Amino acid sequence: MANTILIGAQWGDEGKGKIIDVLTERADWVVRAQGGNNAGHTVEVGEERFVLHLVPSGVLHEGKRCVIGNGVVLDPVGLVEEIQGIEARGFSVAGRLFISDRAHVVFPYHRMLDAQGEARRAKGDQIGTTQRGIGPAYGDKAARFGLRMCDLVDPEFPALLRSRVEEKNRILAAMGAPVVVYEEVLAATQKAMGVLRPLVCDILPLLHGAVARGEEILFEGAQGIMLDIDYGTYPYVTSSNASSGGASTGSGVPPNRMDRVVGVLKAYLTRVGEGPFPTELLDATGEELRRIGREFGATTGRPRRCGWFDVVAARHAVMTCGVDEWALTKLDVLDGFETIRICVAYELDGQRIDHFPANIREVTRCKPIYEEAAGWRTSTRDIARFADLPAAARRYIARLEQLTGVPVGILSLGPRRASTLIRGGEA
Repeated sequence: MANTILIGAQWGDEGKGKIIDVLTERADWVVRAQGGNNAGHTVEVGEERFVLHLVPSGVLHEGKRCVIGNGVVLDPVGLVEEIQGIEARGFSVAGRLFISDRAHVVFPYHRMLDAQGEARRAKGDQIGTTQRGIGPAYGDKAARFGLRMCDLVDPEFPALLRSRVEEKNRILAAMGAPVVVYEEVLAATQKAMGVLRPLVCDILPLLHGAVARGEEILFEGAQGIMLDIDYGTYPYVTSSNASSGGASTGSGVPPNRMDRVVGVLKAYLTRVGEGPFPTELLDATGEELRRIGREFGATTGRPRRCGWFDVVAARHAVMTCGVDEWALTKLDVLDGFETIRICVAYELDGQRIDHFPANIREVTRCKPIYEEAAGWRTSTRDIARFADLPAAARRYIARLEQLTGVPVGILSLGPRRASTLIRGGEA
């Protein structure tokens, strides 16, 4: 497998957690390099279901080592709760989980500012954030006012935190919002650090040592390229680089040590929160996709908006992330449809375009240009070989490959590990 970057190629929620879990079988290390606990990766192991927010999905494989990189913003209290929940279900993180001392920290005042910012936006201008404080934490990082994990283990931490709390409380008070209590934030953070301190380290020697020894690293992306701060539907995006480039900047492993990029996408399309979505279905078909696919956010529980597959968005992912192969998920959700539509281009103000515009007002005016594919009207669950898929399903996959210029190397036909085909790897 070598060093693999796995990215979301749509608006997140593509099923990355499961694909990461499958690929971890061959990896030695699993690294999370961006985002925060606004993301949720769902993994089903046997009859058990796990939703992981900060801890890399590789923790569910004994002997695999996991890293939370410098590009992540982490809530220490939330991370401790997640670790304790994992360990209560029989998975130890001791000696297996490492946290970058350069990772920035999310505090309660970040969450409060996030909620206030969303509440104060005019109707129609709301971003639809998870209100976990991610955006304000990244904002402090860019403003050079943030605190990192190395600060939390420094003797000067109480004084550093006090100065931040005082500044943020002035802002909250000016908004007419409740303020945070310094002593409570300090006590909760120090309690969490009693658990996390042994896990905090400089991850550069760890990962570069792994590269030197030829060990295989899997970089676990969060969100998706259409939510990327630079190449997504700005401003309806996350606050970090969800592209393949974010794996390098968020981990310290340079691009020339990366070997392949796997893009995860659904056989249809979903989006959570606000922002333009050209192929969105506001009809019974959209409701049917949501019902069959159980399309509700792993972190927020919000219903996901559903639509047909968008080739324009997929090609955008190919160009910005250098996708070598697709992991196509939830093909089985389409099993009952007689006709399936594929958006092959957009119509913008009377002109056909095949690129994704930067201007969201233009994206909002884009109308999908569809071609139709025949459905297969039979179950694809439990199929063990690619060759045994219904002919119409194989034709649908082949058409997506042709339109995007990227082969499908992994196919997911259900939520469990076993419901996965690796192209060329079946008997």
